[in-house]
Amino acid sequence: MIKKAYIHAYGNKKLEPEHQDVINVLEKRNIEYELFTDKKILRNQLSIDNTTFIAGNHFVFSYIFKKYNILSPSDCYPKSLRNYLKRNIREITIQELSNSYDEGIAPIFVKPKSKTKLFTGFTIESSLDFYRLAEFPKSTVLYCSPIVDWQAEYRVFVNHSKIVGIKRYSGDEKYELDMTIVQNAVQDLENSEEGTHAYGIDFGILSTGETALVEWNDGYALGSYGLDQEIYTDLLLERWSEIMNKIFPSKS
Repeated sequence: MIKKAYIHAYGNKKLEPEHQDVINVLEKRNIEYELFTDKKILRNQLSIDNTTFIAGNHFVFSYIFKKYNILSPSDCYPKSLRNYLKRNIREITIQELSNSYDEGIAPIFVKPKSKTKLFTGFTIESSLDFYRLAEFPKSTVLYCSPIVDWQAEYRVFVNHSKIVGIKRYSGDEKYELDMTIVQNAVQDLENSEEGTHAYGIDFGILSTGETALVEWNDGYALGSYGLDQEIYTDLLLERWSEIMNKIFPSKS
């Protein structure tokens, strides 16, 4: 049972819109909350137990995972979902990509494999674009893929195997997802050991009309794109409960 919540804030108590949504729900549920900044968590000033809840960004959870030695799924392209990509994704290090890059090839899209928020994925159109990778170790593994034409993109929110919401975040609303494909993908992930209890799985419609996987996102620090506040908060709470069970295993 959650008795208190910690909500991440920036300077001057500035909040992510999603975190304000969470606060609104906590107030309705009469759950006490406290704002905290990066400085507070770096100083180990948060008292975490199985009655507390934390709403934070990827930095916050990276710190928590490291502190408690928790391995969290970080692959945005789980093996169980590769068939839904509808495009060729390959793994390559920054060094390998730099050595093999040919100015004559078509533009490619790159993003980090393991630390998904290490940097935002971007398009490489010429060797000049490699400056954006210069600050990272040459051994950093990337996902590399051809550029595709997304007509629309949607986030599908899943809590305990159930689709609880769908929000379009890019493109034209006239393009609709093939929900049979989406439901099959969710089921395939649920049948694997790659997912978590609560997450977002992004799908889009290609120029060919096919519904394809954009990427999978863990549910601990997930953009809501305007999802109902109660549904969104419950999703975060479910993922947090799963994390807490790893930190404080229940005795049976």
